[in-house]
Amino acid sequence: MSEANLGEVNLAGADLSRANLSRADLNTTNLSQARLAQADLSGANLAGSDLSDADLSEANLSHADLNGADLTGANLLGANLHEALLEWTTLEGALITSEQLSKATVEREGL
Repeated sequence: MSEANLGEVNLAGADLSRANLSRADLNTTNLSQARLAQADLSGANLAGSDLSDADLSEANLSHADLNGADLTGANLLGANLHEALLEWTTLEGALITSEQLSKATVEREGL
């Protein structure tokens, strides 16, 4: 599903573990409670998406656009956030380390 256009789709609770969604358009997609463990989301557009309570453990989010996304309660442990965009991203209650955040572009995040 690399480069797929899935913008504004309801994928709440979907099991997308290990899926290749690199460079996919997931703009404003509902991915709440989705299982995205070890998924490749590198370069994906996730701006404005609902990823609340999603499992993104060990996912590749390098260069992904997460601006304005809701990651409330999401599991991001082990996720690659190298140069991911996290401006105005809600991270309240998310499982994430400061080391991971140091590799991302973070401004005005909701912690």
